[in-house]
Amino acid sequence: MGYIHCCGALHKTKTFRIVPQDDFVLCEADYLAKCPVCGHTVVQLTRIDKNDNISVVRKINKKAKSFFQKLKTMILYEIRPINYNVINHGSFYLNYNEFGVKKRCYSNLNALKIGLAENKYLKLNP
Repeated sequence: MGYIHCCGALHKTKTFRIVPQDDFVLCEADYLAKCPVCGHTVVQLTRIDKNDNISVVRKINKKAKSFFQKLKTMILYEIRPINYNVINHGSFYLNYNEFGVKKRCYSNLNALKIGLAENKYLKLNP
Protein backbone atom coordinates (compact mmCIF):
# COMPACT_ATOMS: atom_id res chain seq x y z
CA MET A 1 0.00 0.00 0.00
CA GLY A 2 1.44 3.30 -1.06
CA TYR A 3 0.82 6.89 -0.09
CA ILE A 4 0.03 9.99 -2.14
CA HIS A 5 0.56 13.50 -0.84
CA CYS A 6 -2.61 15.52 -1.39
CA CYS A 7 -4.04 18.48 0.58
CA GLY A 8 -1.07 18.65 2.95
CA ALA A 9 -1.32 15.03 4.12
CA LEU A 10 -0.37 11.51 3.06
CA HIS A 11 -3.32 9.33 2.04
CA LYS A 12 -3.27 5.53 1.65
CA THR A 13 -3.64 4.33 -1.92
CA LYS A 14 -3.91 1.14 -3.91
CA THR A 15 -0.51 0.31 -5.43
CA PHE A 16 -0.13 -1.62 -8.67
CA ARG A 17 3.00 -3.08 -10.28
CA ILE A 18 3.08 -2.30 -14.00
CA VAL A 19 4.98 -3.86 -16.90
CA PRO A 20 8.17 -1.80 -17.36
CA GLN A 21 8.61 -0.36 -20.85
CA ASP A 22 11.56 1.18 -22.72
CA ASP A 23 14.62 1.36 -20.46
CA PHE A 24 12.73 1.29 -17.16
CA VAL A 25 13.45 -1.35 -14.54
CA LEU A 26 10.53 -0.77 -12.18
CA CYS A 27 7.11 0.84 -12.67
CA GLU A 28 4.44 1.35 -10.01
CA ALA A 29 1.13 3.19 -10.07
CA ASP A 30 -0.60 4.58 -6.97
CA TYR A 31 -4.35 5.18 -7.26
CA LEU A 32 -6.34 7.33 -4.85
CA ALA A 33 -10.03 7.06 -5.79
CA LYS A 34 -11.13 10.04 -3.71
CA CYS A 35 -9.15 12.38 -1.50
CA PRO A 36 -10.95 12.66 1.86
CA VAL A 37 -10.27 16.41 2.00
CA CYS A 38 -10.83 17.76 -1.51
CA GLY A 39 -12.50 14.82 -3.28
CA HIS A 40 -9.98 14.63 -6.15
CA THR A 41 -9.04 11.41 -7.93
CA VAL A 42 -5.25 11.11 -8.11
CA VAL A 43 -3.04 8.69 -10.09
CA GLN A 44 0.73 8.74 -9.74
CA LEU A 45 3.04 6.67 -11.92
CA THR A 46 6.57 6.20 -10.56
CA ARG A 47 9.28 4.74 -12.81
CA ILE A 48 12.95 3.90 -12.20
CA ASP A 49 15.40 3.46 -15.09
CA LYS A 50 18.70 1.56 -15.32
CA ASN A 51 20.68 4.57 -14.05
CA ASP A 52 18.50 4.84 -10.89
CA ASN A 53 16.79 7.99 -12.13
CA ILE A 54 13.23 8.38 -10.88
CA SER A 55 10.47 9.85 -13.02
CA VAL A 56 7.03 10.66 -11.67
CA VAL A 57 3.85 11.29 -13.68
CA ARG A 58 0.87 12.63 -11.70
CA LYS A 59 -2.66 13.18 -13.00
CA ILE A 60 -5.75 14.57 -11.25
CA ASN A 61 -9.53 14.15 -11.79
CA LYS A 62 -10.70 13.42 -15.41
CA LYS A 63 -7.17 13.04 -16.71
CA ALA A 64 -6.40 10.67 -13.86
CA LYS A 65 -9.39 8.46 -14.64
CA SER A 66 -8.53 8.20 -18.33
CA PHE A 67 -4.83 7.66 -17.52
CA PHE A 68 -5.71 4.83 -15.13
CA GLN A 69 -7.93 3.20 -17.78
CA LYS A 70 -4.90 3.13 -20.11
CA LEU A 71 -2.72 1.66 -17.37
CA LYS A 72 -5.20 -1.12 -16.51
CA THR A 73 -4.07 -3.18 -19.50
CA MET A 74 -0.45 -3.11 -18.29
CA ILE A 75 -1.07 -3.99 -14.61
CA LEU A 76 0.71 -7.14 -13.45
CA TYR A 77 -0.64 -7.32 -9.89
CA GLU A 78 -1.72 -5.25 -6.91
CA ILE A 79 0.76 -4.83 -4.08
CA ARG A 80 -0.92 -5.64 -0.77
CA PRO A 81 0.81 -5.18 2.57
CA ILE A 82 1.34 -8.19 4.82
CA ASN A 83 -0.69 -8.03 8.01
CA TYR A 84 1.60 -8.83 10.93
CA ASN A 85 -0.49 -9.87 13.93
CA VAL A 86 1.36 -10.54 17.16
CA ILE A 87 -0.37 -13.58 18.61
CA ASN A 88 2.09 -15.14 21.05
CA HIS A 89 2.53 -12.69 23.89
CA GLY A 90 1.58 -12.83 27.52
CA SER A 91 -0.35 -10.36 29.59
CA PHE A 92 1.13 -11.05 33.04
CA TYR A 93 2.53 -8.13 35.04
CA LEU A 94 4.43 -8.33 38.32
CA ASN A 95 3.27 -5.34 40.33
CA TYR A 96 6.09 -5.34 42.93
CA ASN A 97 9.84 -4.81 42.66
CA GLU A 98 12.50 -6.53 44.79
CA PHE A 99 12.06 -4.15 47.72
CA GLY A 100 8.27 -4.46 47.94
CA VAL A 101 7.50 -1.16 46.21
CA LYS A 102 4.40 -1.36 44.07
CA LYS A 103 5.23 -0.75 40.41
CA ARG A 104 4.78 -2.49 37.09
CA CYS A 105 7.61 -4.66 35.97
CA TYR A 106 8.08 -5.58 32.31
CA SER A 107 11.63 -6.90 32.63
CA ASN A 108 13.08 -10.36 33.05
CA LEU A 109 11.53 -12.05 36.07
CA ASN A 110 14.64 -14.17 36.72
CA ALA A 111 16.67 -11.05 37.55
CA LEU A 112 14.33 -9.98 40.35
CA LYS A 113 15.19 -10.92 43.94
CA ILE A 114 11.82 -10.83 45.66
CA GLY A 115 11.89 -10.61 49.46
CA LEU A 116 15.31 -8.97 49.74
CA ALA A 117 15.67 -6.33 52.37
CA GLU A 118 18.09 -3.46 51.90
CA ASN A 119 21.18 -4.53 53.81
CA LYS A 120 24.63 -3.16 53.12
CA TYR A 121 26.28 -6.13 54.86
CA LEU A 122 24.46 -8.75 52.80
CA LYS A 123 26.78 -10.86 50.65
CA LEU A 124 25.06 -12.31 47.62
CA ASN A 125 28.14 -14.09 46.24
CA PRO A 126 30.04 -15.72 49.15
